[in-house]
Amino acid sequence: MSRNTDANRKAHKKKIDQKKRKTQESEEKRKARLKEIRASFIEKENQQQDSES
Repeated sequence: MSRNTDANRKAHKKKIDQKKRKTQESEEKRKARLKEIRASFIEKENQQQDSES
């Protein structure tokens, strides 16, 4: 076993936390983009229905 086990554990935990944070941020961006796409799609459908009426 290495002498600096706590230091290794902290470094490893930091890397894992960074990966988790990165995935959470990308997931939030993806969801926001999907919301935006849905909203624009609904808006376009409403405009087409209004123009057809």
